[in-house]
Amino acid sequence: MVIDSQLMSFFTAGSLIVIGIFAALFLDNLIKKIIGLAFLGDGVNLFIITMGYKPGGIVYIFLPDMTISNFAQTAAYPLPFALVLTNIVIGASTLAVILGLVMVLNKRHGSLSAAKILRDKGE
Repeated sequence: MVIDSQLMSFFTAGSLIVIGIFAALFLDNLIKKIIGLAFLGDGVNLFIITMGYKPGGIVYIFLPDMTISNFAQTAAYPLPFALVLTNIVIGASTLAVILGLVMVLNKRHGSLSAAKILRDKGE
């Protein structure tokens, strides 16, 4: 039984998304929550790339020896790749800001536990 690589990519993306949601909701350590959110973003990126996969697709660069109809039938979809590239840049920037905020919270409260930080906030 041969499993299609696109199907395996969907399973991997789903696994990353589930792991990310679990970590963000149920883990107490802020760094682990951030890693979970990174997994969630990577799973979404993989899902978008997998949706844009075209069997037998070629790079979407129009070469001089191609006809327009041949190019339109065989070129891969460029939009998912552009969306994922944009999402990677935005995700890296957001991750840096969140890690900076966690450093400030750790200095102020002396802990990375979300429960302890929320308890300290109430006092």
